[in-house]
Amino acid sequence: MSVQTPQSLRARLNLDVRVNTRVVKIDTAKKNVTARDESTGAEAVISYDELVLAVGAEPFKPPIPGIDRPGNFALRNLQDMDSIVGWIDKKQKALKDEKMHCIVAGAGFVGLEMVEQLLRRNMTVFVVEMMPQILGPLDPEMAAILERDLVDAGVNVVTGDAIKEIRQAVASSDPEASEVVLGSGRVLPPSQMVILGLGVRPDTKMIADAGIPCTPRGHIVVDDEMKTSVANVWAVGDAIEVNNPMLPDPEERWAVPLAGPANRQGRMVADNIFLNAKRKYKGTYGASVVRMFKNIASCVGMNEKMLKAKGLPFESVHVHPGSHAGYFPGAKAINFKLIFNPQTGQIWGAQAVGEDGVEKRIDVIATAMQGGMLVEDLANLELCYAPPVGSAKDPVNMAGMAAQNLVEGLVTQVGTGARTIQELLKDPQVKILDVRNPSEIEATGPIMEGAINIPLNDIRSRIDELDKDGKYVITCLSGQRGYYAYRTLKQKGFKHIDNLSGAYKTWGHTLTRPSDAK
Repeated sequence: MSVQTPQSLRARLNLDVRVNTRVVKIDTAKKNVTARDESTGAEAVISYDELVLAVGAEPFKPPIPGIDRPGNFALRNLQDMDSIVGWIDKKQKALKDEKMHCIVAGAGFVGLEMVEQLLRRNMTVFVVEMMPQILGPLDPEMAAILERDLVDAGVNVVTGDAIKEIRQAVASSDPEASEVVLGSGRVLPPSQMVILGLGVRPDTKMIADAGIPCTPRGHIVVDDEMKTSVANVWAVGDAIEVNNPMLPDPEERWAVPLAGPANRQGRMVADNIFLNAKRKYKGTYGASVVRMFKNIASCVGMNEKMLKAKGLPFESVHVHPGSHAGYFPGAKAINFKLIFNPQTGQIWGAQAVGEDGVEKRIDVIATAMQGGMLVEDLANLELCYAPPVGSAKDPVNMAGMAAQNLVEGLVTQVGTGARTIQELLKDPQVKILDVRNPSEIEATGPIMEGAINIPLNDIRSRIDELDKDGKYVITCLSGQRGYYAYRTLKQKGFKHIDNLSGAYKTWGHTLTRPSDAK
């Protein structure tokens, strides 16, 4: 309704659009549907030649005691938004000068977008996420950047815990106020509102009841032309599974509830129905973006958690370039992670967080993945350059170069893939070699207590201070000087050395020996 109206669509395209109307039954044998007017309850039987199912997904509401209490909302459509805004206006008027409290259950895309808007309404916000990190599509070290931003903005972040019960708040005079009990036993302060952002599931019960095949998770089964196995019935959008084009098995599928793929699927089905075009959907790569306060987070493809679960070989590189040339004012840092197959150079995915130019770089990676490019191709991509908008070596080029160095054996690293830094630090003989300048370490603090500091410019003159047979992990600020130090030591005969991917900017203040962990 915010883009078109039933009247405008009828006038322009002769479409019969019925809003506030729900299909309650599908009869594929008779090729008709029963539709109910939600405002009057009247039902009508509508025949079809071709039926396109675009039923979407519904917010997941687990069977938590009290989940239907007043003030609990899930956000799916504009009507939900109106209900949330109306409730906030009502409660803030009743509270007068007292701050309204809200709990957001789930720290995914929808939950985090809600957090920013609730803070703009001058509310105290708690975020509760069952996973040990926020924003699951990102890997933990990338999500940690956004979590710091949340905390700095005054948001109370609870991870690794889940809502067990929502009950009437005993310490509040408002009978509609809720008290949230977590699985750990912690009880959060009374709140006037709970926003449920626990993910979505396909809204397909009626579809399955009509005998149209669905997966065990409820997604409609379609082929690559978006046809179901029932004649003249098609399906698109959040309610279907599509093939994962990154995996070697062409039959392996996944559910990616995003608006862009759904839109393109709809257009393709229209071509197949009206033009008999027989277009085939090539799969979804999952390009996503979210803005949270000053930062933008974007990703595409598969993360390390997915790749580990599937037992696929992978490595990652972290780079921290600016959004444009550093000598031009206003450049913002981009935290960029590229994930790839170290044996073939295939790009598995990428993640980026920063204030400017983030989604532009992920769009380039998404295009490269769809074109079958390898990491060495990223190093050679020709991209726009002018000092106000880019660099002669774009962040995508830099990530490709770093990955190419790894694939070609010019460097070995830890911090990603199967070789985590914490696993390596279980060996007491491993030492951290920090090649930053002393002034940098004084300003930020050491990356880990006990780290050896020899600035990069002094490596050659002070090489006798290092044991050629010793085990070292080299770090700097962002990884570049660490690479230079690695190559220097390698040429001098050091055999047991690794560079720390992403260095201090990725792992600063997070490294401890296992015995030091509190």
